[in-house]
Amino acid sequence: MIKRFKFMAIVYTVILAISLSITSVVAASDGNNNSDSINEKFGLPILVLGEALSDAQRDQVRSLLDVDDPEMVQEHIVTGEDLVNYIGGDASSNMYSSAKITRKEDGNGLVINIVNPENITEVTNEMYANALLTAGIENALVEVASPVKVSGHSALTGIYKAYNVDGESLDKDRMEVANDELNVATDLADEEGMDKEKVSELLTEIKKAISEQNPATKEDVERIVQEQLENLNIELSPEDREMLTNLFEKMRAIDIDFGNVQNQLEDIAGDIKNKIEEVTGNTGFWKSVATFFEDLFKGISNLFSS
Repeated sequence: MIKRFKFMAIVYTVILAISLSITSVVAASDGNNNSDSINEKFGLPILVLGEALSDAQRDQVRSLLDVDDPEMVQEHIVTGEDLVNYIGGDASSNMYSSAKITRKEDGNGLVINIVNPENITEVTNEMYANALLTAGIENALVEVASPVKVSGHSALTGIYKAYNVDGESLDKDRMEVANDELNVATDLADEEGMDKEKVSELLTEIKKAISEQNPATKEDVERIVQEQLENLNIELSPEDREMLTNLFEKMRAIDIDFGNVQNQLEDIAGDIKNKIEEVTGNTGFWKSVATFFEDLFKGISNLFSS
């Protein structure tokens, strides 16, 4: 009976230890650079709420985005008409995704934080970051939320509107190709069954290669796309390879200079690699887990042999 009690105590300790370990890993990966200080150079943060939200849902989004005082943000509503104006979308679309944008000084980089990722089902932090860099948005903290499960695509339009009302005019061609990029990213994750992190890694590495090689023709872009697919051991259908090539050819044609955001691309690449390692390659953590269980089972064996 005593041995059984000791055994149950050990099992409980194991469960608790595993829970604490996993919680520590998750908590470490969820940190962000939020700050309560307002940069007077850029004014108040801008909160953009989806038009389809009810009053109660808008209050929920304000809570999710830490908007306790309405006078501490500029608040705007993003509509289907905005979708038409900024990316040529469908005016009848329901807009649920919402965002808070806090401008930062040069050198701070672009930080994306999806505050409730369980409700943003298709788009990741890195997908948003890649698309927003394509659109010409840098040095900002962008927080995204939705009170209902949505793909997350409409948040881009709200972010574009925030920059428009803040007195900065984003290039419409860049906004449209950024939206195309987000669609390609989610299509690859859906149709090809690729991990979302792997999709973001592919897009980031292609951009880095384009900034380094400055392709002059569509054939050059196609070669870069193929090289990065091979480097990352990714196999795509001919149709999806062509889709990728066409996307980056659009970027080349409107002369997007990714060299200007090379450091931010490096930051995205580093974040992606860290996430992939946490899931599949954090050898130090999993080795410690294996050692823990090896020692544990030795102890249990000794307990019952005594």
